[in-house]
Amino acid sequence: MFTGTASAAPTWGPLAPPNPHLGPVGTSTMHGDAGSSDGTPLPGPGTGPVGATQIPLFSACPTLLEGSDGRVVALCTAIAGQQPTVHLLDADSSRSVASLPLAKGSLLGGVYAYLDDDNRLVAVDGNRQLLRIGHSADSVFVDSTVDLSGAVPSGDAVTGLVPDWHGNVWFATGRGVVGTVDSAGVARTITLPVGEQVQNSISASPAGVSVATTHALYQLSADADAAPRIDWRHDYDRGPARKPGQLSWGTGSTPTYFGPDTGHDYVAIVDNDDPRVNLLVRRVDTGDLICTIPVLTQGGPGSENSPLGVGNSVFVASTYGYPYPTVPDGAGPAVPASAPFAGGMTRVDVDDSGCRVVWDNAVRSAAVPHLSTADGHLYTAVRKGLPLATPLDGFTFAVIDPDTGAVISETGEPGTIVNDTLQMSALITSRGDYLQGTITGLVRVRAAG
Repeated sequence: MFTGTASAAPTWGPLAPPNPHLGPVGTSTMHGDAGSSDGTPLPGPGTGPVGATQIPLFSACPTLLEGSDGRVVALCTAIAGQQPTVHLLDADSSRSVASLPLAKGSLLGGVYAYLDDDNRLVAVDGNRQLLRIGHSADSVFVDSTVDLSGAVPSGDAVTGLVPDWHGNVWFATGRGVVGTVDSAGVARTITLPVGEQVQNSISASPAGVSVATTHALYQLSADADAAPRIDWRHDYDRGPARKPGQLSWGTGSTPTYFGPDTGHDYVAIVDNDDPRVNLLVRRVDTGDLICTIPVLTQGGPGSENSPLGVGNSVFVASTYGYPYPTVPDGAGPAVPASAPFAGGMTRVDVDDSGCRVVWDNAVRSAAVPHLSTADGHLYTAVRKGLPLATPLDGFTFAVIDPDTGAVISETGEPGTIVNDTLQMSALITSRGDYLQGTITGLVRVRAAG
């Protein structure tokens, strides 16, 4: 729920209760919290003067996380060799002061990670090892390891990772294995139907864990012995093929928990229907469908990004036509092979009686948007240039009014392809910085003064 107007700093929320096995709310997962809301209780740089600083890491950096100690940990993929690498960033300069290479896996394997309540990065490497990676003031090190080679088949890779409220670590693999690792390091798994892949991350709420495959949306929970079980499953329209600007054939969504009462009343994804995609919202407790509503009618008809959900509002950003430099093995051809990147965002409000579109715009968001419940602003990066994206395009920092969809502040000079934000998720830090991963490192946007 919200009151007031964006200019008066409206109240948005609630967010779901904090997961006790994660680091701070808003900074401990790629999408901010266990429920992948992409909301944060921290204020961003705001709409005043800002300074932007490029931080070269010679890597694409999709995962930027901050622990309770105020240190930012980045999980990046090096340009040379595509090796996953953990970087510890200096608190003031945001530059790397220590790094740790990890075993290489699939393109998406190792991208999704989180910070636990001891400020350790939890990730699965290409050798199917569940790693808890700690840090000191100037070093990064493996604190503990759990061997998942008996639970994750050879040739498969973990794509999604999240803790539940009981401390079990849940994982999902590209080929549809879903498992838990309990506090003793014992893994238990189930295998989803043949042909169903998991190409995005997974989400957790006090009610359970949500997994979106290339065919269906699932709600799961753990038995008394921590074994995963399926509570409900529902197919969605996956469309006739992968669309340009998507990395798999099916939904591009990490499931989003949100809601006006508990912060996890509902779960949402975007389907891959053709010619127009739909936002799907279901009740978490029963799986009942609240609504199926067309979105992105002013922009491109497809999204690889997780919806943003806070209170009774969901925000969907288009990635249709976005020129990703590569796609995962087995993704299949895009139909059509390419398309202009038109952009587009939609806000939908939800209650138990259904959904309604509040606004549609044509903003060319080039990153996962984040909503600050502290200052009432929607933050993202915008791709500047002609609709047919080229290496000459620039990228700017934008603040959007979530009440109207209007861009209320935009800062930055057009850059080059090294600034490509690649539809990656940003981090709003405890000091109010906006850190945005790029194809070569990150950009830090900080309020001037």
